[in-house]
Amino acid sequence: MSDKARASVLPLLAIVLTALNLRTAVTGFTPLLDTIGADLDFGPSLYGVFGTIVTACFAVFGLVAAPVARRLGLERTIAIAVAFTTGGIVLRALAPSTGVLVASTVVAFVGVGASNVLVIPLVKKYFSAHLKAVSSMYIALLQVGQFVAPLAAVPVALVAGWRWAIAMWATTTAVALVLWVVLAARGGGAAAPVETGPQRLHGAWRTPLLWSLVLMMGITSLNVHAIFTWLPAILIDAGADPESGGALVALFSVIGLPAAFVVPPLAIRLRNPFVIVVVCTAAMVAGYAGLLLSPDAGAVVWVVLLGLGVSTFPLCLTLVNARTRTTAGSTVLSGAMQGGGYAIACIGPFGVGALYAGSGSWTGAFVVLFASLAVLLVSGFVACRPTLLEDQVRPAPVLARV
Repeated sequence: MSDKARASVLPLLAIVLTALNLRTAVTGFTPLLDTIGADLDFGPSLYGVFGTIVTACFAVFGLVAAPVARRLGLERTIAIAVAFTTGGIVLRALAPSTGVLVASTVVAFVGVGASNVLVIPLVKKYFSAHLKAVSSMYIALLQVGQFVAPLAAVPVALVAGWRWAIAMWATTTAVALVLWVVLAARGGGAAAPVETGPQRLHGAWRTPLLWSLVLMMGITSLNVHAIFTWLPAILIDAGADPESGGALVALFSVIGLPAAFVVPPLAIRLRNPFVIVVVCTAAMVAGYAGLLLSPDAGAVVWVVLLGLGVSTFPLCLTLVNARTRTTAGSTVLSGAMQGGGYAIACIGPFGVGALYAGSGSWTGAFVVLFASLAVLLVSGFVACRPTLLEDQVRPAPVLARV
């Protein structure tokens, strides 16, 4: 093994373990809400609050991550973020009351929200020569954690209790924390390339590319988190049992795994990958129509279609590096896209819950979700155009091919 390959092992392992846990604290928690609520004495009115905490933290600390990383460095910032995640998971598992449970959820997702943003430029920094492979890998691992967590949550809770079902994910985040601390102590690691160019892109927030990706990510995440939060309740209302609800959340997540291998290389290879947005939008329309009209009879089919439809999520993550030339550009675009996007996504869990509570029916919520897909199409059209962020900040005579 060459010196360069050996130097890449540590950041690769750190990225692997971090990516694996970017969604476990979300999807491993929602199937347990009834059980936890019975123990800590809270009801369904609080379920939407937990979903909103997730997206709010993703929004606020997604926006905070980029400027902090400019001051402290990517490795130091993500080490702090993963420390928050680990501490929050442990505190959540030990929570003696609803108040502590809510507070610990905030702490955990402060870390996850920042990590969401920082992993993308770290992939570009350490593995720019292998962008397709490593992008596919980290998105796939995110999906693996996303579907394994709800699949394991109820069985582990039945055997060992809900606290152990939550706490088990702190083991891998703790190892990731150690690796990032080591990389930060090394000053970024021997594998990190020296990048020349601006550390801050003035005017990036005025570019069509940035705002189209914010909207595309926001609408995708709004739908994803609405599904994560409310899919079990929709299916239980239709006659399914809670364990089936958790299994179908896992199915929704696992369907995204093939997309993690297909979408990133396809998005990088295609000059304009808008066709991916069109196909995904059509799948989501069909999935929502099925859940609205026949939620019980065709639940598996509708969940599969929705799982395929939200493949615009790996597309968004891939476009951050495909539409930037530098690590600085990737950091700015990642922070803006995820911070602004998740701010929009906050509407999802809370809005769906409010519409259902107000009418006693899921119809109004589905109408709003259908309308959001039109915004996804328009923003995707703009985001997929073949141009780079740096060229929109400093216009070049010719559009760069990617």
